[in-house]
Amino acid sequence: MLERIAEIIREQLNADGIAITMDTSFEKDLEADSLDLFELVMTLEDEYGVEIPSEELEQLTTVGAVVKYLQDKGVEE
Repeated sequence: MLERIAEIIREQLNADGIAITMDTSFEKDLEADSLDLFELVMTLEDEYGVEIPSEELEQLTTVGAVVKYLQDKGVEE
């Protein structure tokens, strides 16, 4: 799952060539702003068929947090 999410992040945030790990921070490492994150969440929702409420976005600060969130929602690779 990490590999596919990293691919989506690279596409959405124009982050080619950046190593994306579970510890990668959207704000610190990828310099994503709120609009970037909103668009990323919309893409992830479409990709994995889940809804991520906006009030839960604050908790999703790293790639690992997103992976765990999706796994907790029953998403499997």
